[in-house]
Amino acid sequence: MTTDDLNDDPVNVGQKQEGRDERGRFKPGYSGNPAGMAKGTRHRATRIAEALIDEAAQSLTGLAIEKAFGGDMVAMRLCLERLIPPRKDRPVSFELPTITTVEDASKASAALLAAVAAGELTPGEAGEISKLLDTHARIIEVTEFEARIRKLEEAR
Repeated sequence: MTTDDLNDDPVNVGQKQEGRDERGRFKPGYSGNPAGMAKGTRHRATRIAEALIDEAAQSLTGLAIEKAFGGDMVAMRLCLERLIPPRKDRPVSFELPTITTVEDASKASAALLAAVAAGELTPGEAGEISKLLDTHARIIEVTEFEARIRKLEEAR
């Protein structure tokens, strides 16, 4: 079938052939649905696999538990991960000075680095706490600027 055949076909009369090559196929960068698939749409094979697993879920769970009790450590790990998921965060405890001014934030940052150097905190934990310190310091700065502007306006 050629482009001329498509143009002569009553189904395709009046339709734009923009973005197609001479054989009527889409050129690179074009598609029949520029918006693409809707977000969250699952592939047909994925939907079939999920349905099969849903049907066998009870049997599979029972088998995994049976194997875990039989000493299969992989099955044991799978069962335990379902019961007690891995912890993503944990509370950390270390000395941090009170932060009421921007200058205090630099002291807190020094304490944070010292805690990492001493092995009290991991670099990842320190990075997350550093983000909190940065946000807190910005809030203090904004509050101080607001107070200065208010004083200047009152003086006028």
